[in-house]
Amino acid sequence: MPEGDTLFRTAAGLRPYLVGRTVSAARTAGPGAVPQMARIVGHEITAVEALGKNLLIRFDNGLEIRTHLRMNGSWHRYRPGERWRRPAGRARLVIEVPGAVAVCFDAPVVELLEVRAQALHPSLGRLGPDLLAPDFDADEAIRRLRDPSRAAMAIGEALLDQRALAGIGNIWKNETLWTERVSPFASVGTVDDETLVRLVATARRLLLASAALTPDVVRVPTTGRRSASGSRSVYGRTGRPCSRCRTPIASVQQGTDIPRTTYWCPTCQPAPAPAPAP
Repeated sequence: MPEGDTLFRTAAGLRPYLVGRTVSAARTAGPGAVPQMARIVGHEITAVEALGKNLLIRFDNGLEIRTHLRMNGSWHRYRPGERWRRPAGRARLVIEVPGAVAVCFDAPVVELLEVRAQALHPSLGRLGPDLLAPDFDADEAIRRLRDPSRAAMAIGEALLDQRALAGIGNIWKNETLWTERVSPFASVGTVDDETLVRLVATARRLLLASAALTPDVVRVPTTGRRSASGSRSVYGRTGRPCSRCRTPIASVQQGTDIPRTTYWCPTCQPAPAPAPAP
């Protein structure tokens, strides 16, 4: 699934070709197609922004389009008349402006809503602080992670909870925990405040470094598989030696709602001690 840094780069790649231009045509297709898309035709695009793992395109009439790419979605940008790199039948959203065509393929979520209703949106309104936002509120992210409902949750799952802090995905969850030598299986309640602060700071640092790379949309498809730094310490390295201690990297499925593969070094990130018997 594309993470916050990928969406940040995607927005940066689309912005020069969309912002300030008037929509000449727009259409959606597939499950959940938006019939009201004609409402943005003839209106100027005022912003293209990433919010957590969401991409938002705003218009001068107070409307915005939200897309969430999940596992397989991607944004492409083409010149008018240029051949698309994917079949037209996979296009969920097409926005045409003078000089450019933006196509969102395979995204399961495409919505048209009013900007003023964003705070009431069932997903957007519940997001935690965005790790890539200039005004990121680390204290609020810590407060949300410390919510009693997350005390028994494994830290490897809690970092992926977008209601606590938005933008981090499975790649940077694994890299953050390895960097700070924290077991992904430690419960949030057993992680001390200093360590939790370091985890949030490291996650933000890694995402910011990745987001600063070349934009993903310059006539090139975006995917969630791109290596943001060119190398990873644990993610996708099952069985390969840890770069710190040479212990083979381990992996296992973690989580109940949407299980994700967790990668860790059993030596650098030792499992938490079992709770004492009552």
